[in-house]
Amino acid sequence: MNYMNVKYMNENGKLNIDEMKGMLSGKSFGSKIYYHDQIDSTNTEAKRLLTEHRGEGKKLHGTLILAEEQTNGRGRLGRDWSSPHEGGIWMSLALQPELPAQTCPMLTIIAALAVNSAIRQQTGLSSFIKWPNDIIINGKKVCGILTEMAGLSQGTPDIVIGIGINANRSEFPEELRDSATSLALEKGGKINRNLLIGEILNRLEEYYQRFLNSRDLSELKGEYEEYLINRGKQVRVLERDGEYTGTALGINEQGALLVESKEEIREIISGEVSVRGLHGYV
Repeated sequence: MNYMNVKYMNENGKLNIDEMKGMLSGKSFGSKIYYHDQIDSTNTEAKRLLTEHRGEGKKLHGTLILAEEQTNGRGRLGRDWSSPHEGGIWMSLALQPELPAQTCPMLTIIAALAVNSAIRQQTGLSSFIKWPNDIIINGKKVCGILTEMAGLSQGTPDIVIGIGINANRSEFPEELRDSATSLALEKGGKINRNLLIGEILNRLEEYYQRFLNSRDLSELKGEYEEYLINRGKQVRVLERDGEYTGTALGINEQGALLVESKEEIREIISGEVSVRGLHGYV
């Protein structure tokens, strides 16, 4: 296992790479770990590394970029993502798969499934997934996932999966208090971020390998829908040219959300679309 620029302590809840290493059971994910005390964005850094080493084979596949603080974190649709020091898990995983660009949205689904599973296993909290990329506890967002592509001109682009988890945050800006929470607030005490990161990597590698077997979500669709908080609920779909309401039925094998509206079933592709509950975030 290779560690780059690593500084860590085993006190006051700080990140400890050795403790994460002890959790890993996979072959690739977490094989290299780049740690930063502060960075603009772990996704941006992952894309920098992939660009810098392009043409050198698959040497960065499974590399984890981890930070204690992001100064320019971002989520879907260009939204800012608050990433204070030692308050959360801010990380990105670099992948170099031989997959076409259209698989990118499916990897977001896989990441959400892995994070949700790891949170449940490590904390005992009842977390759920809000399509496509948010993890929800008690109606509030605790995690967001941003999947991006690099090297589109190469035909089979590299993939960056960014994961931001409000782990041990005790407070939020006023504008986020009604919609955001943290694992610590829900649990009533701080959680071990090292063990959670290790478990996320394990689950993500497991689900990723299952995805490679089928090249779609046929093997994972049922498990994802089991925890899909939108399923069977009335939702409001916000598109660039308007909005409409309908009932979320589940997802198809490509990860699109199926929404029944006016006796028509529509396939909602993640990208420039937001899905909200009729009377709140979920």
